Amino acid sequence: MLAETLLAAGPSAATLCEGWETRHLAAHLVLREQHVLAAGLAGGPLERSMNRLLEDWAEKASTPAGYARLVRRFAQGPHRLSPFAIGPVERAANLTEFFVHTEDVRRAHERWAPRVLDAEYSERLWNALLRVARLTYRGIDVGLILVRPDGQRHVVRKASTSVAITGEPSELLMHAFGRRDHALVTYEGADDAVALLRTAD
Repeated sequence: MLAETLLAAGPSAATLCEGWETRHLAAHLVLREQHVLAAGLAGGPLERSMNRLLEDWAEKASTPAGYARLVRRFAQGPHRLSPFAIGPVERAANLTEFFVHTEDVRRAHERWAPRVLDAEYSERLWNALLRVARLTYRGIDVGLILVRPDGQRHVVRKASTSVAITGEPSELLMHAFGRRDHALVTYEGADDAVALLRTAD
């Protein structure tokens, strides 16, 4: 789905990743999966050189032909020496990565609609969200509860003042990964607590 979405958008389409067009996002994905040193992108000692490589690949993908080659390279899957070549690692890491980045392309325009996801996929997104929610919401100074439309709830953190965020698992995931202005969720809680959550980094 992600490769098809990237191809359909073309190399210079906007994304929700600040400062990145689709060609930068495609370069990031290829670098992440196929460069054995790409862990440097996550703030390690090789971050600067990896970012230069990303910019170089993005520049080469500025033409339709170059972009198509880059996306095809991503679609080929991870390098055999990449951690993502290990099945359980790939499934755990790429479920959220690929979903969020697909939506980064789809939702970067004014007219978009949420995808209709099957129940099994939504459940996988929910379970993935529960594993990362404490990390993604670290530093939030209010209690936080994630609520699904079917009533299932997950307490991320407890505090004297709490906010409940309600939405489909996919929308809650987008919110948790910082796409808060592009997530279809509702808030319930004291006005000042909701305002604090809305503006939290």
